Amino acid sequence: MDAFQKEIDERTNLTSSNMFELLLFRLGGVTADDPGELFGINVFKIREIVPMIPVTKTAGTQSPIMGVVDIRGQVISVIDLSAIAGCVSKNGPNILLITEYARHTQAFAVESVEEIVRLDWSQVLTAESSAGSEIVTSIARLDANADSGGGRLVQVMDVEQILNMISPVVHTLSEASSKKHRTELKPGAVVLAADDSKVARALIEQGLTDLGIPYIMGKTGKETWLQLLHMLAEAEREGVPIEDKVAMILTDIEMPEMDGFTLTRNIKGDPRLKHLPVVIHSSLSGSANEDHVKTAGANGYVAKFAIDELAATIQKALA
Repeated sequence: MDAFQKEIDERTNLTSSNMFELLLFRLGGVTADDPGELFGINVFKIREIVPMIPVTKTAGTQSPIMGVVDIRGQVISVIDLSAIAGCVSKNGPNILLITEYARHTQAFAVESVEEIVRLDWSQVLTAESSAGSEIVTSIARLDANADSGGGRLVQVMDVEQILNMISPVVHTLSEASSKKHRTELKPGAVVLAADDSKVARALIEQGLTDLGIPYIMGKTGKETWLQLLHMLAEAEREGVPIEDKVAMILTDIEMPEMDGFTLTRNIKGDPRLKHLPVVIHSSLSGSANEDHVKTAGANGYVAKFAIDELAATIQKALA
């Protein structure tokens, strides 16, 4: 038990060093004889991995929903990732990845699980600058010295986008909530926001617009960090406090190049920036992650995707 707890603590503490662990799996290829490419999912989002069990196909179920399974008394929807990715599985789905995203539990059916690899977020590049599909949020290079070329590449799935395709997220605030949480910033100040998921960015942008809050949106923690440093340099040249330029930072946790914890620690570790409020907005829910939010120094945490809670948290941080 002690060894098991030590492994959990070690894995959790990776967030203090801009590192994470990726579970690699396959979905099949273009044809039944093609093993297909490697895909990845953050280990933190996986509750357990179980062999395929009988799936009950509920009335009206359509692909990519396969049906539901009973896992120790909990009825969970099963999503066929091969169907979503357009892959042909040679042997059919053999494994269920039980995942927790944004307070919801679902099972992803995959063909096979390969291994778990430990990576630095600097080894992960956003897929939007390449030919990535809408369900791939980033590309991970498995070989640390991949600068010379030839390293293995893994497609990291945008699970938030996949779930939104199946059950669309409500992006708009209610009129009552918009009025209740509306907050005025200093003239010229903006909110800096960072998220690598398209659907999350759309929700954040709509929410900030509904609240009448100007913003600058970034796709990675590094992009937002560089934007913040640029605005700090401008403020110093003009002889004004950074608060005249930036009202707060709203950041995801999982992002290519620099994660949200590292971004938060960078801000809180700089005497010129440490007074800026930072709110973490993440699908990684649970007490362990909320504890890390406090350790990193963030001023607030809200789980995706609860637009009214996000608005309330932003208002509290800005106040």
